[in-house]
Amino acid sequence: MVIRQVFGEDTSYSERMEFKYAGREKNEDIFTLEFVPKMWGVFLYRFEGELEGGALAFFGRGRDGRAIRGDWLPEWQLTVSKYAYKTPDWAKRGVTYQIFADRFCKVGERKFIKRGRLHAYWNERPDIEEFGKDYRADDFFGGNIEGIISRLDYLVSLGVSLIYLSPIFESSSNHRYDTGDYLKIDELFGDEQQFAALIAECKKRGIEVMLDGVFNHTGADSIYFNKFGNYPSLGAYQSKHSPYYDWYKFSAYPNLYDCWWGSTVVPTVNKSAEGFRQLLMGEGGVLDKWTKMGVKGWRLDVVDELPIQFTSELCRRIKQLDDEALIVGEVWEDASVKIAYDLWRPYFMGGQLDGVMNYPFRRAILNFATGGDVWAFRDSVTHILENYPKQSLDVCMDIIGSHDTVRALTALSGAKAPASKRERADFALSAQAYEAAKRRLMFAAALQYTLPGVPCLFYGDEAGMQGFEDPLNRGTYPWGNEDEELVKRYKALGGMRKRYADALTGETRFVDDGEMVVFRRESANGALTVYANAGDKTLVRKAQGVDALTGRRISSRVTVPPIGVRVIADNANDK
Repeated sequence: MVIRQVFGEDTSYSERMEFKYAGREKNEDIFTLEFVPKMWGVFLYRFEGELEGGALAFFGRGRDGRAIRGDWLPEWQLTVSKYAYKTPDWAKRGVTYQIFADRFCKVGERKFIKRGRLHAYWNERPDIEEFGKDYRADDFFGGNIEGIISRLDYLVSLGVSLIYLSPIFESSSNHRYDTGDYLKIDELFGDEQQFAALIAECKKRGIEVMLDGVFNHTGADSIYFNKFGNYPSLGAYQSKHSPYYDWYKFSAYPNLYDCWWGSTVVPTVNKSAEGFRQLLMGEGGVLDKWTKMGVKGWRLDVVDELPIQFTSELCRRIKQLDDEALIVGEVWEDASVKIAYDLWRPYFMGGQLDGVMNYPFRRAILNFATGGDVWAFRDSVTHILENYPKQSLDVCMDIIGSHDTVRALTALSGAKAPASKRERADFALSAQAYEAAKRRLMFAAALQYTLPGVPCLFYGDEAGMQGFEDPLNRGTYPWGNEDEELVKRYKALGGMRKRYADALTGETRFVDDGEMVVFRRESANGALTVYANAGDKTLVRKAQGVDALTGRRISSRVTVPPIGVRVIADNANDK
């Protein structure tokens, strides 16, 4: 075996190691090798074999991670952490539910004091950019803390164990990713007393709360920058003598400044500014305050925009405050080899993230549900299984939709987005297209709920919500108009996650089947076999056990319909 380091302490490191013959088994020669890496980092390796006459045969990574012979083949990856870091066990079970705070549920009326408008009716569509006007994200529906509390029993019925809230801090926009004050809850959403009540009511039901940590940038309309003079403070935009001036970088004061992807409403923060670091990580600061109120996790927005050292310090402080807190980063690619601003991000080396949003799984699931390529799905999934340390993989947020993506139902319909923003806003699937997309959604959700990691359900996907890109994917939850068949399916999936939690935190092993995806989830306390048929004909396989979704006993065979998933528990799982 030839192994070489590609990210880490010494990328010049390369070593050749020889396997030892261990005997013959089932007409196959067995060779073994045990070694301990000399350093941490990310390595690539391949195999070489010497043939009779001294010629070399080269073996590399084929599809699904299998070894194939040939020249200049892809190599396997080995991710070696600095130490055997631990991720929170409580976070490896159940279901995460993502709530877009302004759009989930509203109870009562709160005084509207924002610029913009409050929608008169809950079921209106969000505003879009039209009539030559810019989209300012300044239309509100008034979703609030009381509304979430009123629906907690519904979330329990879905098997929810963690609520991931989009930003809740004071802001001028409906999405609140342009923070105005990190230490204040947005008044339209609620107050600290209500937030404490939410956490208490969640804990009664076995649910934890995760907040969105938007620490790369603040709002231009904030107590820190104060571009529009809406705060009594002396902001960085107003004066070079502001205590916040060194929080930002100006190229031509005050109107030219660094901002996130050119958006002037979110000026980028200088993470080395001592005042900003104290605000986040100091006594009485952001992490300290909200952790002490009972917050159990943080999703770090655009984490790859943050300096590596800053991320390490941020994560260290979170763990100091609560060593069982969950830290999940927003990463859209393979996080083990993520490069941003020409720097490798050592997220899985220990001392950084627990896990990430699993966008690679999302792409694999949606592609399989719409294209049916068994081997492409297996290959995409096994890449992540090989590259992510299991303790991180187990807490990754498995998504098929989020506030940053087209709604899962719309994506699975194959519908092309109309060119006109107005047409996109008014678009809805026909009844026939909706039923076909719904079938694919149930298929995709079954994979989302059975692959390694924790399924993260974007609010309303279980109710049949549709919508193209932001802001159309951020409509209000359709209370009273849910697709009951979908809701029932998601409740069954949530129940399965609870009943078979041991198996679903165990190992993952694909089973060869040329017509559909079959994989096992196994632990010492039980096992599940997942049969996913993305084709157009019914398939039948030998099987015994219990249908994990319906509880029906399977005596000899399992029938898997087109665009269907069956999950069969071994008899030992039957409780």
